Amino acid sequence: MRVIFTGGGTGGHIYPALALARYVQAHEGAEVLFVGTEQGMEKQIVPAAGFELHTIPVMGLERRLSLRLGRAVFLAAAAVLRARRLIRSFRPDVVVGTGGYVAGPVVLAARLAGVPTVIHEQNAIPGLTNVWLSRIVDRVCLSMPGSEQYFPNPRKTILTGNPRATEAAQAAGASPPPQPVLQPRLPLLLCVGGSHGALKLNEAFAGSLRRVLTETKAQVVYITGRRYYEELNRQLTELQQQYPERLHLLPYHDQLPLLLARADLMVSRAGATTLAELTALGVPCIVIPSPNVTNNHQEHNARLLADHDAAVLIREHELTTTVLAAQLVALLNDQQRLQAMAAASQRLGMPDAAARMTAVMRDVCR
Repeated sequence: MRVIFTGGGTGGHIYPALALARYVQAHEGAEVLFVGTEQGMEKQIVPAAGFELHTIPVMGLERRLSLRLGRAVFLAAAAVLRARRLIRSFRPDVVVGTGGYVAGPVVLAARLAGVPTVIHEQNAIPGLTNVWLSRIVDRVCLSMPGSEQYFPNPRKTILTGNPRATEAAQAAGASPPPQPVLQPRLPLLLCVGGSHGALKLNEAFAGSLRRVLTETKAQVVYITGRRYYEELNRQLTELQQQYPERLHLLPYHDQLPLLLARADLMVSRAGATTLAELTALGVPCIVIPSPNVTNNHQEHNARLLADHDAAVLIREHELTTTVLAAQLVALLNDQQRLQAMAAASQRLGMPDAAARMTAVMRDVCR
C-alpha cells in the first residue's frame, strides 16, 4: 500500500496522521509520503518522526471578499496543480486527509486523479475543510459518536476513533518513564496545559497545589508548557522544596502516554488527541476546554466524556483556584468514584482505532 497523508497547521491534525502512518508501515508494509505547508507545525514534526514531507504553498480561505481571499484562491488553485504532480510521481493507492487547509487541494487533486480518498475528523464538531471535502471523498472516519450529523452525507461516515488511541493503549502495562521519578505507592495527579501551556488553567492549578499536597496523598506531575515553565518554577519553589518527592514540574514531556498509563487523575484541555489517549487508557479527567477554538469544539469534545461520567467539565469562565482545588481534593480522596470514572472512560476508548482506519483504507482501495 502506498499512502499520501495530508493535513497540518496544528498538532491535532498531525499526530493522528503520524500514528496511522506508523501503524500502516508496521502492519501493511506501507510506503508513506506527507504533504503539508512550510508554515505549519508539520514542517518540524513530520521529518522529526522520520517521514518524508513535501510542502506546497497554501493558506486558509476567508469568508469575506478581500485581497487575502483572492490570494488564497490563487494559491489553492496552484496547490491543486502541485499536488497532482506529486500524485503522478508517488502513485498512491489512497490519499488520507486529517484536517487543516492544506488537506483541501491535496484531497481534491486525488479525487480529480481518480485516487481513492479518506478523511479523518478528530473533533465532535468538524472543521470547515473536512465538511467541504466530505462531499467528494470516498469515506469519512469519525473520532466521536454523533459527529455524523454535521456532514451532508452521513452514510459516508464511519466511527473509527483517533489513531493516537492505539499508540496510547500500548503504554498500558509498560514501565513508567525514567523521569520524573515516581513513588509506586502514591496516586498520581497529572496536569497538562498543552505544548505551550494555558494561562488561566496554569493559574488555577498552581494555586490549587498546596491544598492538594496537604489534604491528599497524591504525587503531582505538572507539565506547564514551555511558555510558563520558568515563571511557575520560581513561583512554586517553596512547595517543590517542601514536597521534593511528590511535586514534579516539567516544561514538556515527550512520553506522555507512559505518564497517562500511570495516572489516577488528569487535568487538561479538551483537545481531541488528548481525549482519545486518556479514554484508551481509562484515565479519569477534569477537563477545562479552551474557549479560543473554532466552533467551541473543545467543549463539545469534553461534553461527551462528562455526559458519560468519565470526566468533570469546568468551563474556563467558571474556573477558579477554589473551584479546581475543591474538585481535585474531593476526587483524589474518593477512590470509588475514581474507579467508576476510569471504567466509564475506558468504555468510551477506541484502542483499535488505527486498525479500524486501516480497514477503511483497504476497503476504498478495492
